[in-house]
Amino acid sequence: YEIIKCDWSSDVCSSDLSASQVLDLWRPVDAVVPVPLIIFVHGGAFVAGDRSMEDPYIAPVLAAGYAAASLDYRLSGEAPFPAAVQDVKAAVRFLRANAARYGLDPDRFAAWGQSAGGYLAAMIGTTGDQATVLDDPSLGNADVSSAVQGVVDLSGPTDLLQLDAQFASVTPAACNGVVPAYDRASSPASLFLGAPLQTVPDLAAAADPITYIETAKKLPVFFIAHGGSDCEVPYQQSQILHLLLHAAAATEIYTLVQGARH
Repeated sequence: YEIIKCDWSSDVCSSDLSASQVLDLWRPVDAVVPVPLIIFVHGGAFVAGDRSMEDPYIAPVLAAGYAAASLDYRLSGEAPFPAAVQDVKAAVRFLRANAARYGLDPDRFAAWGQSAGGYLAAMIGTTGDQATVLDDPSLGNADVSSAVQGVVDLSGPTDLLQLDAQFASVTPAACNGVVPAYDRASSPASLFLGAPLQTVPDLAAAADPITYIETAKKLPVFFIAHGGSDCEVPYQQSQILHLLLHAAAATEIYTLVQGARH
């Protein structure tokens, strides 16, 4: 395989890039082109992490004949919502615009993420076929679709205003003494929005993947999984996504893994 580093905001690919809007494209050099692509989006509660977190998952993907991309995006300390979502959607547009150049199949893109990465993968999935404030033309390839054909969402939040209410029945003992309080101004969700969560309900709704399901004309296939004993993101967040996708007649698979943590 070969690794190509690209800055989608400037449409530049090089072996020496360190900006936050950078992706690694891993391409099997002996595969029959065009190859399907799995786009990995890292987690880290929107406040930490980078694309290298996804490196352990790359080898099996390449061995199966897929290409892989892993993305960086602006964290909340650099820019609040919608910056991260705009970044990942711009990265998808870049990859599709350059599909022929790199031997990718633009009709077989899938987004994969865990936790905050699962959230961003779901946002790509529910907004890819409609124009929203989550599309920033200044980040490049404005006329190219950011849609994907598949989404793997592992333990991602989907309805931010409900996070604390869903944790209300969880005892601290069940979570090693700590139950998250997302309504706090210092919580990852509040930092992601740039304001205490419950003080900006309209902004929180705009940041929810579920908001865009009803207006989507075509939704990708979703695979959703969540741990039943998750002490970081309540499992009901994935249940909500599952139920609304089902109501919209989308193709989706939801798995609740009893006893599993985040």
